[in-house]
Amino acid sequence: MLKITDVTFVTSAASKSQFIKSEKPVIAVCGKSNVGKSSFINMLANRKKLARVSKDPGRTRLVNYFDFGAFILADLPGYGFAKVSKAEKARWARLMEDFFADRSNCAHAFSLVDIRHEPTADDVNMINFLYAGLIPFTVVATKADKLSRMAGLGNTKKIAAKLKCGEGNIILTSSQTRLGLEQVLGRIEGVIALHGGEGESDMKNTEEGGE
Repeated sequence: MLKITDVTFVTSAASKSQFIKSEKPVIAVCGKSNVGKSSFINMLANRKKLARVSKDPGRTRLVNYFDFGAFILADLPGYGFAKVSKAEKARWARLMEDFFADRSNCAHAFSLVDIRHEPTADDVNMINFLYAGLIPFTVVATKADKLSRMAGLGNTKKIAAKLKCGEGNIILTSSQTRLGLEQVLGRIEGVIALHGGEGESDMKNTEEGGE
């Protein structure tokens, strides 16, 4: 099983010129605001405060990169938060579109949804966008500790139907109990293997001379 021992924040990108290019696989984490992206990332890293958890949705407005050793994780801006301007929503949307338009920016995506609720229209649009871009992805159903096991399994079926994906491509997780962590790490191992190794080469920005 993949062991993650040292994780560091790399940089934030506000535009496509700042996106990282790396010989390591880049794995994106996306989802609506307040779905638990920061908690999911902290669970992966086995750290409490690597990604800052906020009670205020919509806090992540940049693409934040973290070096997990064998891969790079890209934390994408949360979508679907109502209390921001249309201009800000449009800016976030452009950033996401630019990120996924170039396949070299992303080897795999973890698309997070809340296990307690039916996927939103924004969730469906995100999955459709991944399908259209031929981007490999896994659906991560967060906050599984909030439901019974049977309720969680039942909602998994509903999520799979709504997102038109197989139930086997949905991993139930809980940042509180660490449920699903081994499955997620196994999926990441597969991404690394497909990418062709451990990915130890240095990163660079798309701009010449970027750090």
